[in-house]
Amino acid sequence: MIPKVDSTNKRTHPPRFVADAMLGRLAKWLRMMGYDVTFFNDADDLLLLRHARAESRLLLTRDRALVQRAGALGVMVHSQHLEAQLRELTERGLIDGPLDATRCPVCNAVLVEVAREDVRDRVPPYVYQTQDEFYECPQCHRIYWAGTHWQNVTRTWAALGWSADE
Repeated sequence: MIPKVDSTNKRTHPPRFVADAMLGRLAKWLRMMGYDVTFFNDADDLLLLRHARAESRLLLTRDRALVQRAGALGVMVHSQHLEAQLRELTERGLIDGPLDATRCPVCNAVLVEVAREDVRDRVPPYVYQTQDEFYECPQCHRIYWAGTHWQNVTRTWAALGWSADE
């Protein structure tokens, strides 16, 4: 039995998402943009539907039948390409660029800034010498910094008309 969304399960803004196995890359990018996205690599449709309804999350999928079963919570993502997927969500008014906080692309927790000295032994020496700001995931304890990967992310955002400062 799949629970129905009731009046106590109202949609949030910014929206929260659940992404199916076909949209793992999109889920990572949305997390880096600050959106709350749960991702199941091997969940069946019933689990995805239950999760979306229980937490009032929009279900992102490329599966037409699953979108139909999800009803108002289902969001069909047509493109296979990341930039086009982000455009689709933007055109539907679901996202409008990066949020204030960045989330861990692996586990979805909000990253927290940590003192540079606290990560000296946890990052490569070159990274420690060339970077001033570091962030840690409070859940999985991975360390992040604005290296070349982040530059590629912000270039993609710029191509979509967004900046990292929005």
